[in-house]
Amino acid sequence: MYIRIKAKAGAKKELFEKKTEDSFIVAVKEPAEGNRANKRILELAGAHFGVLAKQIRIISGHHSTTKILSIPD
Repeated sequence: MYIRIKAKAGAKKELFEKKTEDSFIVAVKEPAEGNRANKRILELAGAHFGVLAKQIRIISGHHSTTKILSIPD
């Protein structure tokens, strides 16, 4: 399954909110330096979908605020 993520790094509160069926808004406290924000986004997505963070892949948007994630079914 593929989902779209609109990410915000360095937020005051963490958030994982469903926008539409396949798109989400994610806010993480970690800065967008050294891949720390991406790792936290994967952790939050894994907790939301009930899979391990290492099973989720960023398909596109490694350096962007809009990302596409691949989540196993």
